[in-house]
Amino acid sequence: MGFSLFDTRTRVKRRVNWTASGGPQIEDCDLAYSVMQTPFKRDIIGELCDAARKKELKIDFYFSHPDWYDADFRPYSYHPLQTGRVSRCPDEYGTPGYHLELHQSPNWNVEERSPVETERMVQRHRAQLVELLSNYGKIDMLCLDMWLGKDVWPQLRETIKLLRKIQPDIMLRIRGIGNYGDYNTPEGVVPGDPSYTDMPWMVIYPLARSFSYDPDASFYKGGEWIIKNLVDSVAKGGNFMIGIGPDETGRFHPQAVKDLESAGEWLKVNGEAIYATRPFDPWCEGPDIFFTRSKDSLSIYAICLKWPERFLRLKSIQPRDDLKVSLLGADANLEWRSEGHELWVEIPERLSKPEKYAWTFKFDFHKPTVLYN
Repeated sequence: MGFSLFDTRTRVKRRVNWTASGGPQIEDCDLAYSVMQTPFKRDIIGELCDAARKKELKIDFYFSHPDWYDADFRPYSYHPLQTGRVSRCPDEYGTPGYHLELHQSPNWNVEERSPVETERMVQRHRAQLVELLSNYGKIDMLCLDMWLGKDVWPQLRETIKLLRKIQPDIMLRIRGIGNYGDYNTPEGVVPGDPSYTDMPWMVIYPLARSFSYDPDASFYKGGEWIIKNLVDSVAKGGNFMIGIGPDETGRFHPQAVKDLESAGEWLKVNGEAIYATRPFDPWCEGPDIFFTRSKDSLSIYAICLKWPERFLRLKSIQPRDDLKVSLLGADANLEWRSEGHELWVEIPERLSKPEKYAWTFKFDFHKPTVLYN
């Protein structure tokens, strides 16, 4: 975090010389430290935005608050330049849940950040965000990461207010800005219950061991894993984002491509139970059946992680005279009946499974069902 993939006009004024005689030394410099100073010399962010808009894709920028190349940002989060002040009081810099470790030799005493460096850091952080939200058209989301310290919270708050003026409709991730943010991102886990938070949320989960490129195919979790976690998240009212990274040539691992294409094939058949849906109450029935509903509540979807064989038996959907049942991917209406407090949907033996991982049964009504509370 620090190397800019866009044409930034900001400059790094101090960095570390890790090979200096006598040990690493903070030294003066004057460089943008961006892709424009490399042989590539192309604004990657600009090109990605142009390509995304041609496909009508939303644009979400990732931006880390601390810059781990710029010495002015020491010692926030996992910045390699830790100071004695941090080692004495790890929570002072607003990194909840983390205990920072000193990365340098015990004999290397990193000087504390001066007021001049602090102001320069605040201004560069703000200037880069202003560039990103001013130079690339409408930006839909800004995925902020890590934390700056409590000592510069007043300045950061003003930065966020400024960004909202530039892009009034943008959604900001809460990391580092708390209640000034719009959405939460549980990482590496799907929350166990919809009451996890009262704000929009999106699970972020690496497909392999980390969000970076992984060369080992055995660590990619597979298309079935993607589908199950996607269904689990959406049924609870959240979203699900897969994290993959390219190699040094910009290419994704073939196994990552295979896993994502597998999930994509499933969505071609079952996407209407995922896209633009809302939670249904209850959101599940047992460990293998998840529910979603259409925005108008005229359709309920039961996504089954196990094939129900002869009958799909449900307690959560009340039978009504206007009910019609079908299986996404199969061109046929299914017979149903009431059995006590259960709805039984008959699965004909001639009905072949349209998918191999999860199956979606659609329940259509002429009038809306009870809304999710």
